[in-house]
Amino acid sequence: MANRNPARVLVVEDDEYVRSIIQRNLVARGHAVREAGTVAEALAALGREAPDLLILDINLPDGTGWDVLRRADPPASVRVLVLTAVPVSPRRLGELRPVVYLPKPFPLEALLRLAESPTRTVEDHA
Repeated sequence: MANRNPARVLVVEDDEYVRSIIQRNLVARGHAVREAGTVAEALAALGREAPDLLILDINLPDGTGWDVLRRADPPASVRVLVLTAVPVSPRRLGELRPVVYLPKPFPLEALLRLAESPTRTVEDHA
């Protein structure tokens, strides 16, 4: 099913299998997807082009997704969807302002719905 409003998406996830599943499903919906598995790769990709949506794992082999947000400081137009198996404090969420926080494990359909709609939040899926 192609999306009428395709987005440029950067998926930052160190688990290659999870990253591949997310990438394939987003591409199948018409999105242009780039991938990164480390903080260094994510920063390089963000330095080349700001995506419309940044899907960001927190625990990465060379740092954290929070490091990516602090160092890249993406423009407010970039929607940030944080994925993590580790609970995140409300203070941290407020400080780094992701649009959505999706705890792992998550239903793939929830992630895909969130990627399609810039106004949805995780509370919409509870």
